[in-house]
Amino acid sequence: MVFLLRSLGRLPLTTLYGVARWIYFVTFYLLGWRRDLAERNIARSFPEKTDAERARILRQSYRNMSEVFVELLWGWRASAEQLKERMVFDNPELIARYAAERRSTILLTAHVCNWEWLLPGGGAHFGIPIDAVYKPIRLPSLDTYMREARSRFGGKPIPIKSFAFELLRRASEVRGYGMVADQTPLKNMDKHWTRFLNQDTAFFVGAEKIARFLEAPVVYVAMRRESRGHYAAHLHVLAEPPYDGHENAAAIDGESGKGRGEDTWITELYARKLEEEIRSSPADWLWVHNKWKYPKP
Repeated sequence: MVFLLRSLGRLPLTTLYGVARWIYFVTFYLLGWRRDLAERNIARSFPEKTDAERARILRQSYRNMSEVFVELLWGWRASAEQLKERMVFDNPELIARYAAERRSTILLTAHVCNWEWLLPGGGAHFGIPIDAVYKPIRLPSLDTYMREARSRFGGKPIPIKSFAFELLRRASEVRGYGMVADQTPLKNMDKHWTRFLNQDTAFFVGAEKIARFLEAPVVYVAMRRESRGHYAAHLHVLAEPPYDGHENAAAIDGESGKGRGEDTWITELYARKLEEEIRSSPADWLWVHNKWKYPKP
């Protein structure tokens, strides 16, 4: 498996897009891989759209997903300059300002566009170490390969089980902590419930706890597709310390802020920003992952 991935990564990106077309045909038409799940997610999220509109979102999301797969293979071998040409940050000076103030930053993103380029691309742009929480892959050789590929340019993937220890060990250092935070927490974990894409949805609250522990600003990294193989990201400040909660409660508007207390208002702001990003470009979100695994109690 690793040999195949390494070999594909050596191909030019233009050639890999031909491979992506084949992947799209197989996953969407031949296998129908998670197609029922994606169709259901899109239908529940956009009841106001027509069947034809939802079908277009579904097809384009599979095309995008196939292209992202081959892009990450290419990106794991690309140079810093090559990545900086294709992964641009609108306002990297924000991170530079926090670093100059000796403050670490919590960087929250989601499975939007090519999220895999954010870690190496951010390392190439920002010039500070970025620790990214990740779930190890069961195949050790593949996990090692992906971890090494993601570790270039100062990136540091950290398994979720050891993240608390690593956080304490490096608390005095200026770093970025990157989290793809749109996964669903386990039933027995602390979580934040909110209405998201017309559904009751659970979100992780770990990033909020880390921000409070480090007294670190929280930044949402919004990614957009400029053209095939070219992306841009804009950094949105969600919150800055001090975190007493009271002065930020007003940021949660309407029904979305009721019944949760003030201790998860940063997570609520993340959910709202993510929903805004998805609605602006629905096909760029990863609809095949099961965001709604269980109902709200």
